[in-house]
Amino acid sequence: MKKDLLHTPEGFRDIYNGECNQKKILETSLHQVCLSYGYNDIETPSMEFFDVFNKERGSIPSNEMFKLFDKYGNTLVLRPDFTPSISRLAAKYFEEHSLPIKLCYQGNTFINDNKYYQGRLKENTVIGAELIDDSSIEADLEVLSMLVECMKASGLKEFQVEVGNVAFYNGLLNEAGISGEVAEELTTLIREKNYFGEEELLNSLNIKEDIKKILLELPQLFGSVEILDRAKSLTTNKDCLEAIKRLEDLYELLKISDYDKYISFDLGSLSIHSYYTGIIFSAYTFGTGQAVATGGRYDKLMGQFGSDKASIGFSLVIDRLMAAIDRQGLEFTGNYSGALICYKEAALKKALEKANALRANGQRVCLIKDCGKDLETYKSYAKNSYLLDLIMIDENGCENLCK
Repeated sequence: MKKDLLHTPEGFRDIYNGECNQKKILETSLHQVCLSYGYNDIETPSMEFFDVFNKERGSIPSNEMFKLFDKYGNTLVLRPDFTPSISRLAAKYFEEHSLPIKLCYQGNTFINDNKYYQGRLKENTVIGAELIDDSSIEADLEVLSMLVECMKASGLKEFQVEVGNVAFYNGLLNEAGISGEVAEELTTLIREKNYFGEEELLNSLNIKEDIKKILLELPQLFGSVEILDRAKSLTTNKDCLEAIKRLEDLYELLKISDYDKYISFDLGSLSIHSYYTGIIFSAYTFGTGQAVATGGRYDKLMGQFGSDKASIGFSLVIDRLMAAIDRQGLEFTGNYSGALICYKEAALKKALEKANALRANGQRVCLIKDCGKDLETYKSYAKNSYLLDLIMIDENGCENLCK
């Protein structure tokens, strides 16, 4: 066999042994948070039609999608983003629902990111939730609260959720008359906090100096809740002031559950996903330069699938969260259960009976024949397999529980 066949493609990796076990435990913990809020599981296919994610939907750029063709010549893509998929699903199956729809999901996304040299993976496992057909501030509160609870359930002690409001930025763009490709370029510069590039672009436009000043200051409008007062002092734009008021009201609601201590604000926070229309947020922690979770309100996306419903949601990238937990040196509690049964060849019948009885009781059981290794080797095998007990069975069928 060629050695090349042992390697994975660039941006993809194997997950095995203890890391895989830890990942499954983490996924279960985060999933349980979603279920505890009354959200219901759904699954969308890993492969969808390209048009579900095209530029009109506001998903990632076309050149970052993995594309292929079906036998009819239709362009398909591996799912780069869950939100458009779930919007399509909700428009198809929940159009007639008159009450809010609460869905959660878990699966992999595939992005042909050319920044692998920065350690970015092209396949990531994500878990998230979407609250559909609810435009209220209480919906914003619930989704942010779920995200905070997920971060806590992961074992992280120190993290921050940066919250912004795209409506503030859109209000400035509308007032300045900036749209189309110029708006896209400006958004990219602000998102990357490229102050000099932003200044050069704005100087080339015929817009009022006061709006130019606010747009130039936007990348610096981040910090504690006091930054919202600063933002209010910069504009009289009605849409902008309403956006700030939404953030202030949301912050007060977050205080009820003591979640405000995890919140900061960033009015220059703009996503690569252009479908966001209101509240937007990203969660950060030590040990990773990227956000471990992102989300926001996307009130216009479902309308593109024929069912106009306000929506908000978040997605948490398990792989980034795992990396942060590891780099912070946090202790991960293993899910030890069940038993390793090590038996002498003559005691196979007894070993099978014991294993069957334990499995009928709902326990995990691993059977191996004693090959003459020392006891510590078998104990180590059990530990690495996340098995709680080691049961040795000798030639006469006698059991010995080894701790």
